[in-house]
Amino acid sequence: MPELERSDAGHAPAVLDFELANRAYFAASVSDRGDDFFDRFADRYAGSLAEQEAGVCAFYVLVGEGGSVVGRFNLYNIDGRVAELGYRVAQHASGRGVATAAVRELCRLAAARHGLRTLRAAASHQNVASRKVLTKAGFAPAGPADPAHLGGKAGTWYQRDLMLEPRL
Repeated sequence: MPELERSDAGHAPAVLDFELANRAYFAASVSDRGDDFFDRFADRYAGSLAEQEAGVCAFYVLVGEGGSVVGRFNLYNIDGRVAELGYRVAQHASGRGVATAAVRELCRLAAARHGLRTLRAAASHQNVASRKVLTKAGFAPAGPADPAHLGGKAGTWYQRDLMLEPRL
């Protein structure tokens, strides 16, 4: 069973492998990150870890057998008790409940470890899989999302209010 782990420098090679292996799959439902993302991956990843240390974001990886990354689950734009959720799961793991289970676990960690009370996530209307994951994980539609936030695609904001649990 894959494990959700807080991202660290040691995950960088597996994260890059994950992103490269699934690039075309992801581009079918979300905007492609572009060649620059991959060309400057080491710098970008280090910058993300610095943001995590500053408390602006919290990045998690879903680690499978042999240390391979099966998914990425991120809390970003942390503002007080509210954050945005973003995630992506490898093509070979999709449709198996992996994303739903990891989003539920991240909701628990968001409350317990990060003191968050509300999570928001945007999903395009075309991204049926993400909308299903969010709904199964307890998120409810909360209004239209600006297409600029979704790579030019129309979509919906989803929101989940978290029960505050003691910090871990």
